[in-house]
Amino acid sequence: MGDMQFKSSVETTLKVVGGKWKPVILCHLTEGIKRFSELKRDMPDITQKMLTQQLRELEDDGIIDRKVYTQVPPKVEYSLTEYGATIKEVLDVMSVWGLKHQQKIQSSAPR
Repeated sequence: MGDMQFKSSVETTLKVVGGKWKPVILCHLTEGIKRFSELKRDMPDITQKMLTQQLRELEDDGIIDRKVYTQVPPKVEYSLTEYGATIKEVLDVMSVWGLKHQQKIQSSAPR
């Protein structure tokens, strides 16, 4: 029974923050408030459409906050919500695992 709960909770986590871009977006937002253009510049391989879509999904899930300033030109800022900031623990674990994996690959690469 506990095994099913484990799998279900991992699946739930991945539905919210899984994919190619969401973890990267969240990593950038752990550094603080970012404007759309800053996020796009920091992730040159993501399309504007995909970035917009991923940000909307994270906002819908309550992970990030979108603040719009009524000025010309328009200004929009993104930040982690208080709840969203709790994802940093998950990102930290992913980072540690990723570093170990990179080291494993490098040590097993043919020389």
